[in-house]
Amino acid sequence: MKWQGRRTSSNVEDRRARGGSRTVIGGGLGIGTIVIVIIIALMGGNPTDLLTGVLNQEQVPVGTYEGSAEEEELAQFVSVVLAETEDVWAALFEDAGLTYQNPKLVLYSGTVESACGVSGASTGPFYCPGDQKVYIDLSFFQELKTKFKAPGDFAIAYVVAHEIGHHVQYQLGITEEVFALKSRVSETEFNQYMVRLELQADYFAGVWAHYAQRAELLEPGDLEEALAAASAVGDDRIQKQAYGYVVPDSFTHGTSEQRSRWFRRGFSEGTIEDGDTFNASSLKILGLAA
Repeated sequence: MKWQGRRTSSNVEDRRARGGSRTVIGGGLGIGTIVIVIIIALMGGNPTDLLTGVLNQEQVPVGTYEGSAEEEELAQFVSVVLAETEDVWAALFEDAGLTYQNPKLVLYSGTVESACGVSGASTGPFYCPGDQKVYIDLSFFQELKTKFKAPGDFAIAYVVAHEIGHHVQYQLGITEEVFALKSRVSETEFNQYMVRLELQADYFAGVWAHYAQRAELLEPGDLEEALAAASAVGDDRIQKQAYGYVVPDSFTHGTSEQRSRWFRRGFSEGTIEDGDTFNASSLKILGLAA
């Protein structure tokens, strides 16, 4: 990806200081307000474990952090990708008569506290609707390269764009609609809604890549890097590697084929409207499709 010299985002919050940040918590739910807070991780953990509540937080930095030159370049790259997503989604929302609110992207090392609770690096990158922030431990990208065999800067860009896709869903009210179903359907059925939510985030990542290509930011091999990353974190591949078998009823993110296919579709279409994974006939499971 051609990223050097491009604008970095002002919405990056660096909490990599040794010891993290101390969070002062206060406040609570307003009258009549329902806030659905979920950790939607790219991989790892169970995204159906919900934490509810609102945290009014004051971040108090503790210590300083000095990363390697390679890590600092990676942090800058992530900031550029975030800036590019800001421009794309602001324009698309404006075309739809809406206003896009930029999320924050939090860089952390080791553990981090969010409105969704305390998370560690093993959680992987995740979006927390409770504070509308994306959380990333940069060490994950080394794991993406070595453990998941998905190297390349555009593989990293895909991960960032996927998490921003969850913010787009939150802005559009999709996240709240999905989680309102949790108490009304079985766990297996709800997992299928989670798959659709994740595949839509993959689609939205592809939409961003569509406009990155139009801006002539993509280099040869970039699309293949993103598709490889999407495929690498499919539920079937992760379960097969971890356990030697797969349990489709437990899928929450989609198969490798589904994840790469929906990213490619977003890349091809470049629209919000064509990303309706909830009514896609090719995903008809348990009668969920209209």
